[in-house]
Amino acid sequence: MKAHRLGELRQFLMSRRARVSPTEAGLPDGGARRRTPGLRREEVAVLAGVGVSWYQWLEQGRDITVSPQVLDSVGRVLRLSSAERRHLYVLAGLNPPAPEVDPGDANMCAGLRRLIDAWMPFPAHIMDSYWNTIMYNEAAGMVLGMRPGLVQNCLIAFFTDPIYRARARSWELNAPDVVAQFRAACSECPDDEGFQQIVAEAKVVSQEFAELWERRDIAPGGQVSKEMEHPLVGTLFMESTQLRVPARPDLAIVMHTALPEADTAQKLQWLASPEGRRGSMYPIAG
Repeated sequence: MKAHRLGELRQFLMSRRARVSPTEAGLPDGGARRRTPGLRREEVAVLAGVGVSWYQWLEQGRDITVSPQVLDSVGRVLRLSSAERRHLYVLAGLNPPAPEVDPGDANMCAGLRRLIDAWMPFPAHIMDSYWNTIMYNEAAGMVLGMRPGLVQNCLIAFFTDPIYRARARSWELNAPDVVAQFRAACSECPDDEGFQQIVAEAKVVSQEFAELWERRDIAPGGQVSKEMEHPLVGTLFMESTQLRVPARPDLAIVMHTALPEADTAQKLQWLASPEGRRGSMYPIAG
C-alpha cells in the first residue's frame, strides 16, 4: 500500500508541475529551449526553498521524511487548491490540514437555497461552523418556528426559544445530544474564539446548557429523532440528519424527514398547502 501511495504521489506532483507555466510562477518563459510544458523540478525546488535533490526524491516517490511546512511551500509553488493540498498531505503520509473553502466554491449559496427549497414540505436549514443560521425553508419556519426575529444561532435558540420549547416534546431527550454535538464541533477548532463566545453566551442565558456542558459529552453530528406538537396539525415525528458539503466545509445542511408515525408526512404536506400556510402565518406557542 505504501508503494502504491508513493507512486500516486509521483504522478500527482508531475501532473501538477506540468500545468504551471514559468510565467505564472514568476519566471522567464525560456521559449523554445523548454522541452516539456510547465516547470522543471529544479525550478520548483528553488521557488519552494528546498533542496533540488530533496524535491527530486519527493517527486520520484522515495520514502523520505517530509514536514507540513515544506509541503505547504511546494503546494504554493504548484498553485494547489485546498482539496489538492489535502490530497498531497495524504499521499505524503501526513495528516491532512483542516478543509478550507476554495474561492471558486464560495458562491454556492444559491444552489444550496434551491436544495432546501426543493426539500419542501419537509423542514431544512443551513448553518455555519458556529451553528449560526444561514438560511431555512418555509417548512422550517412553520414547523420549527424559525423566523427573522429569532436569535440566529441554533444552539442558543434551542435553549431559549419559547415557541420551539413549547412544541418539542422530545426536548429533554434531545438536549444532551445537541450539546454533545456542539462540543464535537468545538473540538475541531479548539482555539477558535468564536466557539468560546457562543459557549459563554449559552451559559449565561441557560442554566440547563451550563449543566449539560459540564458533562463534557461529545458526539458527532448525525441523526436525531424528534417529536413535535404543532398547534395546527398535532403530533409530528421527524428525524433530522446533518449533512456536510465537502466543497463548503464551513456549512452544514440539516434536513428533516418524516417518520411513519402519526401520518407525519401527510400533515407536513397540508402545512405546505395554501390553507396550511395561511394558518401558520403567525406562530402559536401551544
